[in-house]
Amino acid sequence: MPKSLFRRLTKKFFIITNLIIAVLFLLGCYASWFNPNTFWFLGLLTLSAFYLLLLLLCFILFWLFVKPFWCIISVLTITLAYKPVSNIFPFRISANFSKQKSQSAIRVMSWNVEHFDILEHKTHPEKKEQMIGLINDYAPDIVLFQEMVGGDKNENAINYVPNFAQQLSMPEYHYSYNPKLDFDGNHHFGIIIFSKYPIINKQTVGTYPNDYNSIFQYADIVKDTDTVRVFNLHLQSLRFSSTNLQYIEKPTVKDEKDIKETKNIVYKLKTGFLKRKIQADRINEEIAKSPYPVIVCGDFNDVPNSYAYCTVGKNLQNAFVQKGAGIGRTFNAISPTLRIDNIFADKRFTVLQYTSNKKNLVDHYPVIADLQLNK
Repeated sequence: MPKSLFRRLTKKFFIITNLIIAVLFLLGCYASWFNPNTFWFLGLLTLSAFYLLLLLLCFILFWLFVKPFWCIISVLTITLAYKPVSNIFPFRISANFSKQKSQSAIRVMSWNVEHFDILEHKTHPEKKEQMIGLINDYAPDIVLFQEMVGGDKNENAINYVPNFAQQLSMPEYHYSYNPKLDFDGNHHFGIIIFSKYPIINKQTVGTYPNDYNSIFQYADIVKDTDTVRVFNLHLQSLRFSSTNLQYIEKPTVKDEKDIKETKNIVYKLKTGFLKRKIQADRINEEIAKSPYPVIVCGDFNDVPNSYAYCTVGKNLQNAFVQKGAGIGRTFNAISPTLRIDNIFADKRFTVLQYTSNKKNLVDHYPVIADLQLNK
């Protein structure tokens, strides 16, 4: 093959590959525009968006040394996706966080506490104390837990909710759970809001089929003369088994067993996308009804620019995007890019600061933000 022909073919190969990655990236960034009932597979591109962005940046470097003109493909693509890119990776080098907060601000913490590791309470009782110590170290005014295993009737329960209220110095709380999904005879499995300020209204909202991930809650909380509505949610999880996670860490397609495992993972991903679509739509409806400025927190089990993220966060601001830096990882397994825990705030708030504590106590990291309501 003549050398010139080989060069032309190679050049075309790289141009076409660059274009394909650009299209896939844009689809991943704007997947929220498409109905997951039909285009659920675009959620896979949203999960891959960070890595597709890295490939586009690599192409920019490649073309700079080979044919600078073709950098236009990646540059134009990233420009077209400027807002979604800022959701993934805010254009900020670092973010400072002071534990001393303004008296006019509301400090909010959201954390998937993974049951407070209740199954290990006999062998590792210090885990729960470390978690409570971490919370008190930040001294939030409002704290929201997902995957909260607690008891609200039996004083001898391991995770007796009034004991948490006392340890956190938060006398007000709202605990939501489905009694059909009780953890054991003394404990429920649900979500909870604790507050230092008075709670004047508590609501639990369920959607069909009314399982754990189908419920969410909100509380109207009064600070001084202001009332805010705080939402706590835990969207559909992927329910990956330990076998699923091991396969994701080291994927292979050698035999029928591997193919079956791949299909099982794709099925769980599809189920998650579809269920989160229903849940996100219902939550968005309830947010729109609020007569007060809203704060929306929780474990979304989905990444920035997904349908669930954009639907719940519609007309709201994300605390990490406003004041965070880096990738903002909040889940410490599977991938180093998973920011699935969020604090959204009404645009009537100013986000003063944001942080996430990366201490490995459970599989999620807590996220914390200081919010100031503009008069």
